[in-house]
Amino acid sequence: MPFNIYQFWLFYLVVFLLYFRLPHKLQNRAILLASYVFYGFWDYRFLTLIAFSTFVDFYVARAIDRESEEVKRKFYLKLSLFTNLGLLAFFKYFGFFREQFEVALNSLSIPISLPYLEVLLPVGISFYTFQTLSYTIDVYRGKTKAVDDFLDFALYVSFFPQLVAGPIERSSRLIPQVVEPRPKSPYRFEEGLYHVLTGLFKKVVLADNMAPIVNDVFSRPVSELSGFEVLFGVWAFAFQIYGDFAGYSSIAQGISKWMGFDLMWNFRMPYLAINPSDFWKRWHISLSGWLRDYLYIPLGGNRGSSFFTSRNLMLTMLLGGLWHGAAWTFIVWGAVHGLILILFRYLPGGQKDSLGDISAPRFLQAFIFFQFVSLTWLLFRAETIGQAWEMLLLVFSDPRLSDFSIYALANILFFAGPLMLFEVWVEKKQDLLAFLSLSLWPKVLIFLYVVASMLVFSPLAKQDFIYFQF
Repeated sequence: MPFNIYQFWLFYLVVFLLYFRLPHKLQNRAILLASYVFYGFWDYRFLTLIAFSTFVDFYVARAIDRESEEVKRKFYLKLSLFTNLGLLAFFKYFGFFREQFEVALNSLSIPISLPYLEVLLPVGISFYTFQTLSYTIDVYRGKTKAVDDFLDFALYVSFFPQLVAGPIERSSRLIPQVVEPRPKSPYRFEEGLYHVLTGLFKKVVLADNMAPIVNDVFSRPVSELSGFEVLFGVWAFAFQIYGDFAGYSSIAQGISKWMGFDLMWNFRMPYLAINPSDFWKRWHISLSGWLRDYLYIPLGGNRGSSFFTSRNLMLTMLLGGLWHGAAWTFIVWGAVHGLILILFRYLPGGQKDSLGDISAPRFLQAFIFFQFVSLTWLLFRAETIGQAWEMLLLVFSDPRLSDFSIYALANILFFAGPLMLFEVWVEKKQDLLAFLSLSLWPKVLIFLYVVASMLVFSPLAKQDFIYFQF
C-alpha cells in the first residue's frame, strides 16, 4: 500500500484514531494487526514468509540468550543466518544465479538447460531480512537482550511505516520503543507534519515529475540521443531516486512520529557530499551503517594493511550493490563505488566531510562529486551494462543541445532547485529540524507552498516507489 494513494491515508486514519483509544499493550497489538493488513495489501501469500522469519528469529535469539556454551550459540546464530539469507537468496537471486550458472556451463562447452522457475519477489524482503539479522547478531554479540514477548518482536519486524522500504532499524533503537509506553507531545505532531509534507513533496512534486524525463531518455535507442540528453536524463534520475526514496523515509518518520515512534534519519542532504565517504554518511544511512557494522568491520575494517582495507571496502560495496538487485548492473555499480572509496581513502583530505561548510570551494567540490554520483546512476537505471557504457561515452562525445535537453534542464531546475536551496540552508544551520525553529508565518508560508505544489504539479500518472523492487 503506497504512501502516495488515498487508500493508505484512509487506512492510516482508522489506525491512528483507534490507536490513541487503547492502552499500551493493545496499541502494540493494533499496530501489529495493521502492519499485517498493510503488507497483505501487496500480496497476502507472503504474510506466511514474514511470519516464518519472525518465528525463527524470535526463538533463535531466545536460545542464544540463554545458552552459555559458545558452540551452541554459534549454531543458533548460523541457523538464523541460513534461514534469512536462504529465503532472500531463493526469492531474490534464484533466477539470476540459475542463468549465470547455465551461461558458465555453456561457455565450457557443456550444453545444459536448467529448469526455469518463476519466483515472485516479496516486497520489502531485503529490508526486513537485514533488520531481523541485525537483531540476532546483536543478541549473539551481547549488545541487546532477546525479547520475551513474541507479539512485540513481531511488531519490531513488521512495523508498517518502515516495513517495505526502510529505514532498516536496529533492535537497540526500535524494540525499546515497542516495549515501553510511548510519550505524547504536541511537538511530535508538528515534527511529524514536517516529515510527511516534505516527504510527499519529494515524492509527488520532485520524483514523479522527473520520471517522464527519465523514462523518455532510457527508453530511446542510444543512437537517437545526444550527450546532453543523457547527462540531464541521469541528473533527472538522480533527483527521481532521491526524491522517491528519501520521500518514503521521511513520510515513514512522520507517520511514526504521530504514533510516538522515532525512526532514524535515512538521508542527510546527500547531494551536498564532497567525496564518497561523505556521500555514504548521507545516503541510505541505515544500509551503509548496516554494511559497516555487520560486514566491513567483521571482515577486519581498516585494522589491517592497505591491501586488506581495500579488499574489505570492495567486498562491502559489492554486497551493497548485490543487495539492490540481482543483475550485473548493480554489481558493477557497487564495484565502481568501492573503487572510488578506495581511491579517495588514500588522497589527502579524502575522508573529510562538508557538514556545515557552505563556502564556494566546497560547493564546487559537491557539484563535481554530484556529476560522478549521477553518472554511476546510469548503471542503476540502465537495462544492461552495454547500454550504460554507450550512454556514458555519449556524454563525453556528443555535446549537442536539443530542444528536449533544454526542456529537461528547465524541469530539473524548476522542481529540484527549491529543494536544494532549502537543503543548503539546513546544511548551514547544522540542524536537520531547523525549519521547526522558524517563527509561525515563515513555516505557514512554506507549508502552503508545499501543499500548493502538490496540488498543481502532481502528475496524472502515479509512480510507484522505486525502492519497492529491492
